[in-house]
Parts: sequence; structure tokens; C-alpha cells
Amino acid sequence: MEKEKRIAVEQCCSYYSIELSFVQQLDEHGLIELNRSGKETFIAFEQLPDLEKYIRLYYELEINMAGIEAVTHLLNRVQGLQQEVKRLQGEMQRHGG
Repeated sequence: MEKEKRIAVEQCCSYYSIELSFVQQLDEHGLIELNRSGKETFIAFEQLPDLEKYIRLYYELEINMAGIEAVTHLLNRVQGLQQEVKRLQGEMQRHGG
């Protein structure tokens, strides 16, 4: 991973004013993936929107880690179902439905 495309977790925590342990818990629960290089731990920029979503759920809505996992699972399931509906609609249109 290129340096421009990631940020040190410590910097990220400072920027968002969050605890390092929170980010580590997200990693342990498989919600984000942290990358280690030497003594430093990094998070990819592409994961920052997900991190921001988890920050809102945890700090603003006071949802615990198990709740965040459940909400994430349900949101992913809804997104998958929406894609399936679009696929089926396209199939119906092709068949004159």
C-alpha cells in the first residue's frame, strides 16, 4: 500500500478525537482492516468513510460493538437485496415484463 493512500491510526484518532482502543476493536471485529508496518499501524483512506460511520454509531448514537456489527450486517444485507431487485428489474425489462 502506498503511503499517500493510508494514514497512521494514531493520527486518525487524533483527527477524529477518538480512542485508539475503539479503532483496535473495529479491527478485531473485522469491521475495518488495519495494516502494520514496523511499529506503526495504518488505516487505508478508502476505509475512512466506514470508520466515520462507525464513529457516529458508537459515539453519537451510543451503539456498542455488537450493535455496530449487527447494524453493519443488516445494512450490507439491504444493499445486497437492492442490487438483486435492480438485477431482476433489468431481467424483466429484457423479457418484455
